Amino acid sequence: MFTTTDFIPNQYISTVEKGNFEWSAPSNIALVKYWGKKDNQIPANPSVSFTLKNCKTITKLGFTKKSASAEVSGQLSVANEFSFDLLFEGKPKEDFKPKIQKFLERIEIYLPFLKDYHFTIDTQNTFPHSSGIASSASGMAALAMNFMSLERLLNPKMTDDYFYQKASFLARLGSGSACRSVKGNVVVWGNQANIEESSDLYGVEFPYVIHDNFKNYQDTILLVDKGEKQVSSTVGHDLMHNHPYAERRFAQAHENLDQLIAIFESGNLDEFIKVVESEALTLHAMMMTSMPYFILMKPNTLQIINAIWKFRNETHIPVCFTLDAGANVHVLYPESVSQKVLQFIQDELVVFCQNRQYICDQIGDGAIAL
Repeated sequence: MFTTTDFIPNQYISTVEKGNFEWSAPSNIALVKYWGKKDNQIPANPSVSFTLKNCKTITKLGFTKKSASAEVSGQLSVANEFSFDLLFEGKPKEDFKPKIQKFLERIEIYLPFLKDYHFTIDTQNTFPHSSGIASSASGMAALAMNFMSLERLLNPKMTDDYFYQKASFLARLGSGSACRSVKGNVVVWGNQANIEESSDLYGVEFPYVIHDNFKNYQDTILLVDKGEKQVSSTVGHDLMHNHPYAERRFAQAHENLDQLIAIFESGNLDEFIKVVESEALTLHAMMMTSMPYFILMKPNTLQIINAIWKFRNETHIPVCFTLDAGANVHVLYPESVSQKVLQFIQDELVVFCQNRQYICDQIGDGAIAL
């Protein structure tokens, strides 16, 4: 296991003047939710997620050493400042820049070369922007992979293990759940006694047996509400500090993660459904019982949940839902029943989606160099 100090480099053995990399990193959907955090993006409880395949961010990083090019983009770059241009889908995106600036400030101690270069960050999502799918996880993971690729040029002796764990560690400092988007298919983040190598500092691949029932598991995302949330996740996490039910919730997350170890091995879909749906509703219960309290579900979210329950009771098809911190519904089901579930979604659920929009996704493998 790596510690924080392991990620602070001594000195680099190589130099590089300029170049570029391109990585894609997927979003992920938590089964056991992380809600509440300590300083430095440390989770208050462990979580486990399915890495997705189709909902991803593709980020190209161009870099030029400042001494090699004192004037960048028509501006003189200052040696002791971060210097970067940010493009979203090929166009300048000024309102994203403060988040990237904050990220660079957090990770500079671990990547001391950051002020030596001017960066051009060109990023795009494969899913519609403002579709209500969190792009911070995929976006920060993709950016972390690019920065680690540059560090590997400066330190060619770096091992693959170190490369991926440090990328996950850095991604976490940009967006907590981003640390679960580096590797696939099932990722654990947070210390859990019964899971070897698990860490609060980065995500690790689930180390135990996963039954064939969960191979190619499907996630159809129903876009109920694409507007901006009235309460951000950052604010929501902070409200757990004085929450009357916080400690019990954190204990419950550990218990549910332990249950999933056995469920993943046995392939018991009924038990999987109980844990996953309970986790989704508990997440929203924490929001509704915080002070100030808030509700991110919409009336159509509840319509979909009730329709899924009715369909499952009548057909005994193992389909269930989970929710992120928002109104959209992730419909989870095994590949073996995908035809019937997709028919059900088209017949009964798209009517509750904004503009009848939904996205078909499934378990994926994590970040990929392009």
